Amino acid sequence: MKLTFERVFASPSLSGEAPRGVKLSPDGKWLTVLRNRADDKDRYDLWGYNRENGQWSMLVDSQKVGTGQALSEAEKMQRERLRIGKLKGIVTYFWSPDSKSILVPIDGDLYLAGLNGTVHRLTNTPESELNPALSQTGKFLSFVRDRRLWIGAVGGAEAKPVTPEEASDTVHWGEAEFVAQEELDRLAGYWWSPQDKRIAVERFDEAPVDVVTRLAIGADASTVTHQRYPAAGTPNALVSLWVMDPDGSNKVEVDLGSDKDFYLARVDWAKDGKTLYVQRLNRVQDRLDMLSVDPATGKATVLFTENAAKGHWINLTSNYKWLNDGSLVWWSERDGFGHLYHFKNGKFIQLTRGPWVVTSLDGVDQKDGRVFFTANKDDVLATQVYEIDLAHPDAPKRLTDPAFVNNASMDKQARTLLVSRSSETQPPQSYLADESGNRLTWISENAVTGDHPYAPYKDEQRPEEFGTLKAEDGQTLHWRMIKPVMEKGKRYPVFFMHYGGPHVQTVTKGWNNPLEQAIVAKGYIVFEIDNRGSYNRGVAFEKPIYHDMGTPEVADQKVGAEYLKTLPFVDPDKIAIYGWSYGGYMTLRMLEADPGLYAAGIAGAPVTRWELYDTAYTERYMGNPKTDQAAYGKASALLPAEKIDDPMLLLHGMSDDNVVFANSTELAAKLQHADKPFSMMFYPGETHGVGGPKVSPHLWHTIMNFLAAHGVTPPE
Repeated sequence: MKLTFERVFASPSLSGEAPRGVKLSPDGKWLTVLRNRADDKDRYDLWGYNRENGQWSMLVDSQKVGTGQALSEAEKMQRERLRIGKLKGIVTYFWSPDSKSILVPIDGDLYLAGLNGTVHRLTNTPESELNPALSQTGKFLSFVRDRRLWIGAVGGAEAKPVTPEEASDTVHWGEAEFVAQEELDRLAGYWWSPQDKRIAVERFDEAPVDVVTRLAIGADASTVTHQRYPAAGTPNALVSLWVMDPDGSNKVEVDLGSDKDFYLARVDWAKDGKTLYVQRLNRVQDRLDMLSVDPATGKATVLFTENAAKGHWINLTSNYKWLNDGSLVWWSERDGFGHLYHFKNGKFIQLTRGPWVVTSLDGVDQKDGRVFFTANKDDVLATQVYEIDLAHPDAPKRLTDPAFVNNASMDKQARTLLVSRSSETQPPQSYLADESGNRLTWISENAVTGDHPYAPYKDEQRPEEFGTLKAEDGQTLHWRMIKPVMEKGKRYPVFFMHYGGPHVQTVTKGWNNPLEQAIVAKGYIVFEIDNRGSYNRGVAFEKPIYHDMGTPEVADQKVGAEYLKTLPFVDPDKIAIYGWSYGGYMTLRMLEADPGLYAAGIAGAPVTRWELYDTAYTERYMGNPKTDQAAYGKASALLPAEKIDDPMLLLHGMSDDNVVFANSTELAAKLQHADKPFSMMFYPGETHGVGGPKVSPHLWHTIMNFLAAHGVTPPE
């Protein structure tokens, strides 16, 4: 059966079940997961698996319990930060420490669900409750409302605000500031101590942050939003950290140093609650200090410091764990690759080593002294789960099947593995395993048989091929290719996809969006290559883009294009390039750098001028435009736009609050004033991820029609 764009974006998802938020109850007796519906792939309900009787049951039906109330703007923006803005129903939940109930936010309010299907509503307000949590003992419920932290007893008195009412609406308590959410992978703004004795709370003031006017253009109306947005080179929010009792009393400020222009990166409590650990990242992002804080006084001392290699940056991570004895399992790139270390008694002991990268710390079994982690040790394109002995870290032992790309998480005791895996032919699966990697039960087998949504298309799926090329400095570049059914002697067009930006690896041996197979079904070769600067390859592979975005990546993509032109089945005059976000920026830079090399380019939601993007992301790689203006000028896709002579299609959501719409309007105006022809399609009401069951097919038909109009078509 031929795969169409309409079917790719319809329900049920061709990839089958897409469970999210897999968790084990604290007592290990229940497995819970968010499952999407067959008739609406974007709506999720809460399901539970009783490990004692082996039965699944729906614990919370989001349609029956939810009110359909519109989310607050703050919650909408949080979901955009998590790239789940289009999801509905239940998107997160929290187990109570006694394993008897689950806190579930739905449609802006909070509910407490029992394991027998009962659901009790905790809040009923027009305002959304942000960042809800149950305290460490489960006695308290906490959340943010109206920029203040509220705390109440579970099943007792109603919650009350425990942080001050501020005179200015620029001050927020208990929330993470914009750049922490967007670029530092931190949504938390408060942290309960063990036994609920104290709580650490972030306070931030956005008053110094510039106000930008963002026009969100919808189909029948437009909204003007005055948003405080810290563009590169401009002031960030002022951030402070406080420690207080659960009722807001005995409040002390943590001493975070005299330099107020920093990032609050991570906050953790020691297991005994006697120490608060704070990770302080400098604005340049080449130094990370681990602070040890006395929660009674707020006094801080530097425990250790991580310094980035020259010409590199700190890759902030959550791959660390404080142990009961006060020592720390820590991830660092100090030897040039991301590896694990044991920090104890003031010294670091390296646990893993070699020319490969630990991609996640999955768990630490403190009773038996075992460390579990995911890494690309055996194959840079297929991560596996491993274990080592904490006291005697010899060669890692692999616990997963190398035929798949594997990832894992664990329960707090690190006795049970939650493994997710996929391959080029197998959509994502997940299963429960013991600490030796032996599968106990499937969470989602997702076998492509019978009535699986992808089963009618499986026989038509074209295989993926992998290979390597060399960058100009000799480093290895990995590529991936899918060929259509080809006739001997004919040459075929290439749909050359790219992202190219830092902190992302696109070429793997895992499952890919069936969209690619739909493109191949139309007679195109799909090709992708990971350039220098992409993730999971070590410091030396990332460093070339430092203060030089848009140059080494473009050169590496050109290596891929020149290779394609040597292949006898490729039409060298029909190589079209496509990218979104950073990939859209790459499309522009590639067209500007090498006119005539590509037949056409599609740029989706591109960053055209890095001064328009936020501080934390942009300055990490490019420096500050006030002191590194030459680097920004060189990296601009806007300044050399007149060099674009090849056909170009510009796409953008008109309500994008990530890569703001001004990036594309500035480019369009510049091309128009230079009398440069180009095509464009803008989507009213759509944000950074333009999409939906109708909008997505429209976008892809637009792309295909654009290619056809410029002769980038399969042979007759």
